[in-house]
Amino acid sequence: MGLANILIAEDEPAIAALMERSLSLVGHRVQCAGDGQEALQIFSKGSFDLALLDIMMPGLDGLALKAQLPASLPVIFVSAKNAVADQLKGLGMGADDYITKPFDMLVLLARVEAVLRRTCKNEQELTVGCCHIDLQKRCAWLAGVPVPLTPQEFNLLEVLVRNRNLALSREKLLELAWGFDYDGDTRTVDVHIQKLRRKLRLENEICTVYKYGYRLETGTAGGKGD
Repeated sequence: MGLANILIAEDEPAIAALMERSLSLVGHRVQCAGDGQEALQIFSKGSFDLALLDIMMPGLDGLALKAQLPASLPVIFVSAKNAVADQLKGLGMGADDYITKPFDMLVLLARVEAVLRRTCKNEQELTVGCCHIDLQKRCAWLAGVPVPLTPQEFNLLEVLVRNRNLALSREKLLELAWGFDYDGDTRTVDVHIQKLRRKLRLENEICTVYKYGYRLETGTAGGKGD
């Protein structure tokens, strides 16, 4: 997957650290600023593909910061101001998205992916182990040979890829890959995970997180842990 350079302007250190860690785990390069002025200084020294801006910051707030950044830079506001009027104001300033606090980190990652796809800053291909995956074409290959996957198997693979290096519970995988209205149980996830491991030779890359769920390792190799 293509890496993106992301600037975070957030004055709450714990939230900034969590955002930075999660975005870094899925492969992005991240720099953090504790206020708007620091964000401008960091921006002036680098090249960025996306900015995540808190609105309520000391000094230069997120709205004022957005006005000083290039209009071509994609921006997502992340704010505790959840009134519709605040969201409309942020989007009216040209922001690509508006996320209200508190938020699920997987939702943030999905929104970031969506913005990067729209702005052509995120490639849709990834090689894991000996398997090459193209999310846009919904295809996977081993040694150049296409591997037949059912639509549901690919849905699960896509969720793992988009949230790579993050531990996902079986319940979260059901929610993301099957949908909120799916009536099955978590054993369905286990069955499909085993099929993906076997078909794509990802026994070492799709790791079991004990008594929790699974994680697709794209950095260091892991064991499946079964």
